[in-house]
Amino acid sequence: MEFSGRSQSKRTGGTAIASPASSLVEVAGLVQPHLERVEMRIAEQAAAFDPAIEGYVVYAVGSRGKRLRPLLALLAGGATGKINSGHVDLAVIVELIHIATLVHDDVMDEAERRRAQPTANARWGNSLSVLLGDCLFAHALTLSTNFDNADISRAIARTAATVCSGEMIQTQRRFDLNLTVQDYLRIVEMKTGSLFSAAAELAALISEAEPNVIETFKKFGVQVGTAYQIYDDCIDLAGSESATGKTLGTDLRKGKFTLPVLIFLRSASEFERERCCQLVLDERIEELIELLKNSATNGALNESIAAGSDLIRDAQGTLDGIASNPYTDALFSLGDVLCEMFDQLRV
Repeated sequence: MEFSGRSQSKRTGGTAIASPASSLVEVAGLVQPHLERVEMRIAEQAAAFDPAIEGYVVYAVGSRGKRLRPLLALLAGGATGKINSGHVDLAVIVELIHIATLVHDDVMDEAERRRAQPTANARWGNSLSVLLGDCLFAHALTLSTNFDNADISRAIARTAATVCSGEMIQTQRRFDLNLTVQDYLRIVEMKTGSLFSAAAELAALISEAEPNVIETFKKFGVQVGTAYQIYDDCIDLAGSESATGKTLGTDLRKGKFTLPVLIFLRSASEFERERCCQLVLDERIEELIELLKNSATNGALNESIAAGSDLIRDAQGTLDGIASNPYTDALFSLGDVLCEMFDQLRV
């Protein structure tokens, strides 16, 4: 995937953005009854587990996030047909897979807070948390076998494997100064873009959309998902723990070189590279963040924000070939919300 110029799409969907949080609520309002059903179904999943571990599952699934993946599945379903129970099932499954990855991520990052509460590993330790993540993965895949169309089940299983592979490759490449921007994008597409892609693509498949339409939503999903991971990586550097409710700076402490670092290293002098690496090794995260923000070097953080925004605009451009309806307009508006989230990180 290459970064390109901004899409000049002329589709207009939704009203002017007031704030990302309020605008996201407005976009979600179109499918709110379905989202509430998804939320109820997610909560119900704990009862499927042995009573001895049910409480752990309740804790893991109960800390509600943005639910972007279910939202994408539902909006894509509405954009390509009538939202039905299959779309709700898909939304539940992709969110369970996402929650499983978060449980595992927090173990690897030794994170202490997620969504303004202690992580599973902070409460119960790494061993139990790894197994909790495994249980959530296995349960999501079990649910996927209920689809009459086996192609959907297989696609979900492949996506789960891709997500895990992306996480493994990222962990393998920790502290790797030879990691390139393209290497990073491949990892991000695997660990985050693939699940967004599956949510959108399979929603269109459930609607029995034409193959070219299904492919369009697959592309839209991977671009939005990749951009969202870039945003998440930027907020790990530029956000605040009080606002995000999670432990920040974990990527650098664990030697995960995300886009701002890689953009900086790509054009840095030997002296700057050595300084950057020493700051990482010494865990002097605040000093490194200032270096990445500094426009006198190359403003790597702002360049990363611009790259993520460009990906969103490209994704919006793919929707130009899709017939306009309230759901496709809401998908376009979702892109606007994500761009506004990026803009709030600019320094």
